[in-house]
Amino acid sequence: MPCLLCKRFAFAKLPEKSAAILMLAFATLLLVGLAPHQQARADEGEWWSQILGHGGQLDKKRRSTNRRGAKKYKIDDLRKSSIPLRSEEVFDATMAAVQRYEKIVAAGGWKKINSKRMIRPGDSDNRIPIVRERLRATGDLPKSKGGFYYQSYEYDSFIEQGVVNFQKRHGLRITHRIDRATIAAMNVSAADRLRQLKLNLERLRNLITGHIEDRYILVNAAAFQLEAVDRYAVERHHRVIVGKPGRDTPIVKATIKGLNFFPYWHVPESVARKDLIPRLQTEPDYLEKEHIRVFKGSYKGEPLDASSIDWSQVKSTDLFFRQEPGEWNALGLVRIDMPNEHIVYMHDTPMKELFSQSRRAFSAGCVRVQDVFQLVDWIAQKEEGWQQPGRAEQVVAEGQPLDLELTRPIPVYFTYITAWGEPSGPVQFRADIYDRDGAQVYAGELDPEEAAIAPQALAP
Repeated sequence: MPCLLCKRFAFAKLPEKSAAILMLAFATLLLVGLAPHQQARADEGEWWSQILGHGGQLDKKRRSTNRRGAKKYKIDDLRKSSIPLRSEEVFDATMAAVQRYEKIVAAGGWKKINSKRMIRPGDSDNRIPIVRERLRATGDLPKSKGGFYYQSYEYDSFIEQGVVNFQKRHGLRITHRIDRATIAAMNVSAADRLRQLKLNLERLRNLITGHIEDRYILVNAAAFQLEAVDRYAVERHHRVIVGKPGRDTPIVKATIKGLNFFPYWHVPESVARKDLIPRLQTEPDYLEKEHIRVFKGSYKGEPLDASSIDWSQVKSTDLFFRQEPGEWNALGLVRIDMPNEHIVYMHDTPMKELFSQSRRAFSAGCVRVQDVFQLVDWIAQKEEGWQQPGRAEQVVAEGQPLDLELTRPIPVYFTYITAWGEPSGPVQFRADIYDRDGAQVYAGELDPEEAAIAPQALAP
């Protein structure tokens, strides 16, 4: 019986022996022809796979597998250093980064990378030499190999480690792929990165000017992280969720004065106007599902029957919404009280799955804290009866509302640093989510797999 490949090329019409000879010659030509082109551009389609009829199916299967595994990619965006971001050491390291990038700019910077499609480990692509030069320029590529290797088109494990290093420095998901978000960050020019470093150097200068307290908390909204500092050393690092663009987490200097366990959430008028009332127009039972009550005159005013209200006719200033305490509450199970003119604060959240995202801008301006009970224990550790680790979780387990007023209030700073140098590590960059750095290029590009994730619940 003639082989399937013979049928495909109509060789079956020839005598079987002749077809076999032709097939042997054809296979030889394939092998000889492939040798000089092992570094051919991936976007030219690997024509020999297409001839055999399975290349496209393999690519489709791999893309599908990557989509299914999207949530498994890790993030490694927290600072590891015990040296606070708000320190002369970080300021000096950022100054050194400025000088380093001045040299890179003087040397001509780096080339842009065509973003027509992503590059996966194992791919062959004509953009790899440009990627390699880009990674070498900023020290992301490990020092090894040389000669003709630098012209190779193969995305090998050596390049892959450089890409991982780059993704870590930019707060991106560790996908090991040269994807759209990674290419967008690579394509910010050396001159633009230098301007960004200089801008953030001034922000750091303002942070360290004047008295620096022994004990404080600092939230860097641009990096989605929090540092708890005691005696000039970072004792706790936490991932945080901050305000989405348009509901920016503001620059704040305030004082933590208390802790509220099992808090009510008094829905701000802005959230009621922009989010809650429009939602009630299409989902009238939303209040009941989310344990939210509506009042007239004040949060403690006359309770109203939500089912009797025409939500298309109401004004947000006439009604007051209050969510009952519980695990469903938008504030979670604890609120960190820090009075300030912007009415923002830190708190728990029932939507903990969002901490697994690299770009965590989902709130209406407040800051949600991962592992918040551990931070609460740190805040209250000098209060009577709070020296025991796990005290916050114990309070929650008891299930009774508790308001703790701190006898030793703690300063807190909300800041916005998008670029800085680490005293013993690489230069860090983060996306300019609030467009405060002065150019759209700093905003980067949101990973499409993360862009599809949008929380539906209301949140402070």
